[in-house]
Amino acid sequence: MPSVPSLVVTQVKSSIGTKPKHRGTLRALGLHGIGTSNTLADRPEIRGMIARVPHLVSVEEEKKS
Repeated sequence: MPSVPSLVVTQVKSSIGTKPKHRGTLRALGLHGIGTSNTLADRPEIRGMIARVPHLVSVEEEKKS
């Protein structure tokens, strides 16, 4: 079975004062505060959500050992 590429998404900026859609997108990504991270599959749906809030998150590709 091939390995699915993953992304580590980390919230780096507060969602206070942002639009409700941005806050909802952060929740959908599994982020709930500055410094929280979540590992997600690298799929077009996830990339689209990240594209909506690039100013609030940082993204790294997970390294496989």
